[in-house]
Amino acid sequence: MKTMTLYMKENCPLCDEAEEVLVALQSKWEFQIKKVNIYEDDQLLEKYQLRIPVITFANEVIAEGIVTERQVHEACERYFT
Repeated sequence: MKTMTLYMKENCPLCDEAEEVLVALQSKWEFQIKKVNIYEDDQLLEKYQLRIPVITFANEVIAEGIVTERQVHEACERYFT
């Protein structure tokens, strides 16, 4: 199964919204959501600290910051169809 990775941190409203977008799109496309807390890895913290939430698929950033359903939907269309 394909996996979308959500780089996030605890107590982050934007991260919660990004997760909701991903969950909503799971009804159309089949993929898993892998949540990664950037505070558990110093390299990820340095890379994504000011950018979270960040959603990646196949090592490509699909969306970051204020994530919209449209952004992720368009990426899913590219990757899953």
